[in-house]
Amino acid sequence: MKIKTKLNAGVGLLFFMIILLSVLGGWFIYQLKKDTQNILVANYNTLQYSRNMLLSLEEIDRQPFAMKEFQKNLNLQSQNITESGEKEATRNIISHFSDLNKDRNDENLKSVIRKDITELMQLNMNAIQIKSGIANTTAENAIAVISIAGTLCFLIAFTLMVNLPSNIANPIRELTFSIHQIAKQNYRERVRFEGNSEFGELAKSFNTMAEKLQEYSESRLDKILKGKKRIETLIDNMHDAVIGIDEDRKVLFVNDEALKISGLKKEQFVGKLIQDVAVGNDLVRDLIREIIDPQLQKKTEPELLKIFVEGKENYFEKEILDINVLPTGEDSKRFIGQVIMLRNVTPFKELDLAKTHFMGTVSHEFKTPISSIQMGVQLLENDRIGNLNDEQQKLVVGIKEDTLRLLKITGELLNLTQLETGVVQLNIRPSEISKMVESVIAANQSAADNKQISIKFKINKNVDLVNADYEKTSWVLSNIVSNAIRYSYENSMIEINVEKKEDQIKFSVKDHGYGIEEQYLDKVFTRYFRIPGTKADGTGLGLSISKEFIEAQGGEISVQSEIGEGSTFYFSLKA
Repeated sequence: MKIKTKLNAGVGLLFFMIILLSVLGGWFIYQLKKDTQNILVANYNTLQYSRNMLLSLEEIDRQPFAMKEFQKNLNLQSQNITESGEKEATRNIISHFSDLNKDRNDENLKSVIRKDITELMQLNMNAIQIKSGIANTTAENAIAVISIAGTLCFLIAFTLMVNLPSNIANPIRELTFSIHQIAKQNYRERVRFEGNSEFGELAKSFNTMAEKLQEYSESRLDKILKGKKRIETLIDNMHDAVIGIDEDRKVLFVNDEALKISGLKKEQFVGKLIQDVAVGNDLVRDLIREIIDPQLQKKTEPELLKIFVEGKENYFEKEILDINVLPTGEDSKRFIGQVIMLRNVTPFKELDLAKTHFMGTVSHEFKTPISSIQMGVQLLENDRIGNLNDEQQKLVVGIKEDTLRLLKITGELLNLTQLETGVVQLNIRPSEISKMVESVIAANQSAADNKQISIKFKINKNVDLVNADYEKTSWVLSNIVSNAIRYSYENSMIEINVEKKEDQIKFSVKDHGYGIEEQYLDKVFTRYFRIPGTKADGTGLGLSISKEFIEAQGGEISVQSEIGEGSTFYFSLKA
């Protein structure tokens, strides 16, 4: 039976039972009303008339209008004859009352009339008793019939209440459970609903779907296995070490490169908790530090790992990737594991070291010819060698400027190679700030005078010493001041300010040049970077070396700039 038919039948039956109970109750109430009405209308009125006639009969001797009252009630009674024998009793009263009109003092006639009235009253009282019994019988029948009908209706309604919801809810519950099983890839699940209802049709469709999913799953299993094997082969043949773990930190896979680096066997890795493997292996312990303590990754910068593999020093760059997937039918991603990768950067490290050694060697070798050129220029400028004409003097000045520029570039390259190789030596000690600033201004005063730029400096009264390497810090300050002169307009001003903030000494150099565009502010400290479109000479190494020098002393360096307003470079060191 269809669900709609069941619902219609159940609701229709309840509606029919309500109508049936209403009809039965109304019919019995009508019968009781009719029985009661017969008593009130017929018998009660006769008793009332009889009572009035008895009272009037007693007043005939004393009240003249008693005869009229008696006649009036007698006439009403003559019109209200409803019971068997009532007509003869009424006729007797009429006959005797007619005789009494002729002789009102005849007590025998009065007694006879009283007897007739009493007989009339007795007839109606017997009728009332009979009709009352009929009404009681009707009431008893009503109670019995309505009780039986109500009980039947209750049983039917209770049966519907128990069975109808379960007939609808149970298949839905079973279908929901089966859908969950299908979602868990249990494609062998089936639902079995008997009958031709909508649930039966739904069960047929659901089972067909499950069969097709099962068939598809089984037909694709070999392809899935091939795909899994392909991925495993790809991971095993990667030159980078790869370790995969699930959300519970259990090792899912590890490639041959990772096994070679760690010195472990595959059975010692796969299927075990990564922290258990780390207990007996120092390399694995270093690899999972960020996994065990997530805050550690935020506190320290990533650095190269130096690992000896097959007797050779190798450098690796570690990267930990979180794997998050978006399950079908869900809105939020789910964390399912991590992949630890070690990229072998040894060839790049070797090239970088070779480049550094080459730059150091070339820079060192350049110093000797540059010194010879400087000596030759000084000799040419000596009057004892001979006088130079104007053209010759201009050539000598140009050679001298180029030599100084070459010497500066060579010095920057040497500083850079020292920083890269880690051989730079810092002599951090209390240094006098005013002496440092004055020496920097003196070294750059000639370049400032050529552009009519004035250099002003201000040192707060409570600032005397800074805990820093005097030479390196002077070099940084001089580099920033020379850049400010190079990029400032003529007839402008450069401001040097030194102040103390808490336990830091803050140096700032402000120029009034064009400024730096916002998109280049985070790149000015990058090695070899030069702002596009600038015509000033430079290697792009000065600010990079300055950053290295300041950070090596535990300080910070930054820049603020606004187009058209100039730039301000800051660096701070410990007081």
